[in-house]
Amino acid sequence: MSQSASQVYGAVQALTQSSDTLFLLLGAIMVFLMHSGFAFLELGTVRKKNQVNALVKILADFGVSAVAYFFIGYQIAYGNNFFVGAETLAQGNGYELVKFFFLLTFAAAIPAIVSGGIAERARFYPILIATFFTVGFVYPLFEGMIWNNNYGVQTWLETHFGYGFHDFAGSVVVHGVGGWIALVAVKYLGMRKGRVRAGKHTNFAPSNIPFLALGAWILCVGWFGFNVMSAQAINGISGLVAINSLMAMVGGILVSLFAGKNDPGFIHNGPLAGLVAICAGSDIMHPIGALITGGIAGAIFVYLFTYLQNKTKIDDVLGVWPLHGVCGAWGGIAAGIFGQTSLGGLGGVSLVVQVGGTVLGIVIAVLGSIVVYGVIEKCSGLRLSEEDEFNGADLSIHKISAINED
Repeated sequence: MSQSASQVYGAVQALTQSSDTLFLLLGAIMVFLMHSGFAFLELGTVRKKNQVNALVKILADFGVSAVAYFFIGYQIAYGNNFFVGAETLAQGNGYELVKFFFLLTFAAAIPAIVSGGIAERARFYPILIATFFTVGFVYPLFEGMIWNNNYGVQTWLETHFGYGFHDFAGSVVVHGVGGWIALVAVKYLGMRKGRVRAGKHTNFAPSNIPFLALGAWILCVGWFGFNVMSAQAINGISGLVAINSLMAMVGGILVSLFAGKNDPGFIHNGPLAGLVAICAGSDIMHPIGALITGGIAGAIFVYLFTYLQNKTKIDDVLGVWPLHGVCGAWGGIAAGIFGQTSLGGLGGVSLVVQVGGTVLGIVIAVLGSIVVYGVIEKCSGLRLSEEDEFNGADLSIHKISAINED
């Protein structure tokens, strides 16, 4: 290769690296913005005396998640650490650093999901401790198995079934795991005071529908960064991922609109259910399959959340287990159905493997969170005192209310 050709090749390589770094950085920023969506969705759903806590909790969880993932979780998942010089870290335009940022925003979604389920009665610092261990150890264990072939899990599946577990953007790895961890936390905390009166379930009305809607809109917009930019390189951009995300979101909207009987809480969570479910197979489904997947997810959320709130002692404030845990599991399985070439998909998936991988994620999430929350419950307790819960987390924990009436 001549010197001029070598220079051109080097310039092209540098431009490609810079483009990939910028592409992934924009994705990281979009997913980071989604955390404000989680915050406003929770703020609009909880009662007014717990609104400050909803906002503070999401931001504090992100800070703890960043430390846990930087020092522990990222190394467990990918075998990489940051204990080298800055010169080494900055190589290749710092692409690996931006990749960490992008994947951190996924990891930090775990406590953001959990937060909505345990709202209004959880102690502050014990939950931050739980965040450290779930993001530092539980989540990256399964993340590494699926996205980095740790412990040879994907190789074993490919050897025995022909295909590995397919989860392009985290229906199971992120949302399923987060939702099932939340279920365990909700069970440990128990029901909020006043939820059952005279033997009948009482549902607390959302405090602020506009904020709830704002949170849902932010999440919907950010989700296109969550899904499309999971390619992690500019040459991997797929219009199929984008349109499938769109169609699944629309399916969730339409089904929740009718199944939820015009309830704004259901209508604004319906698109999120569809987006959760499409993450896994967004790169291999036909758009019609995505529409069906999102519609089924919308129905799952409406009916399961209604059943939990009215018939069980599972007090999941935002319905994060149905929305993320169950719809995430459905997404993992749906990739194995609508990803088949016979249903218009691109193929390369096995339904058996998709079911097995989904179950594996659930098992790891449940067992890991039982250990984490069980130990913290024994050592310090997870729940506010009855008096603090009555006064609200805002005054009890943060010594300030959301709105100054003076």
